[in-house]
Amino acid sequence: MTHHFEPGRDLARIALFAALIAALGMVTIPLPTGVPLTAQTLGVMLAGTVLGPRKAPLAALLLLALAAVGLPVLAGGRGGIGVFVGPTAGYLLGWVVGVVVIGLIARSGRLSWWRTGLASVIGGIAVIYLCGIPIQALVLGMDLRAAALSSVVFLPGDLLKAVAATMLTLAVHRAYPAAFGRGRASVAPGPAHAV
Repeated sequence: MTHHFEPGRDLARIALFAALIAALGMVTIPLPTGVPLTAQTLGVMLAGTVLGPRKAPLAALLLLALAAVGLPVLAGGRGGIGVFVGPTAGYLLGWVVGVVVIGLIARSGRLSWWRTGLASVIGGIAVIYLCGIPIQALVLGMDLRAAALSSVVFLPGDLLKAVAATMLTLAVHRAYPAAFGRGRASVAPGPAHAV
């Protein structure tokens, strides 16, 4: 399928996913680790699977730019330049790297539940943790191992978000395949399309 660049439509999709990530951060459970429990990574996973490796990082960067100028778009209504030197700074960076990895894996072949789930787990959990934990440890003056252990509390919720992202991605593809734009391989009928 040939892709024609559609700046209006592409910018609208990027803005939509930035807004989705922001909206999912409005429900937040503060934790003593300094990193709140939030649904924002679900939005990050969905941005990666739907927008792909080129547009998804633009959605993440747009959201972070809005946060940098002080808009309350991060978990719990946070914003301002201070978030980029706080304990969550590495996780925010991880969103940008993570959505690229998610998009690359999710778009590496036919849309399937296992490829989408794998993309969400590797890019949406592992990559974000690898970026976030060292900076959290540095900012809070924690041992790296202690910071990693403190992040274990997020793992069950993040795995549930990966499952939700997989199901939602497949549902969106069935309802509105045009949302996936360039690079999305067609979905064969049958088991590969089922959740």
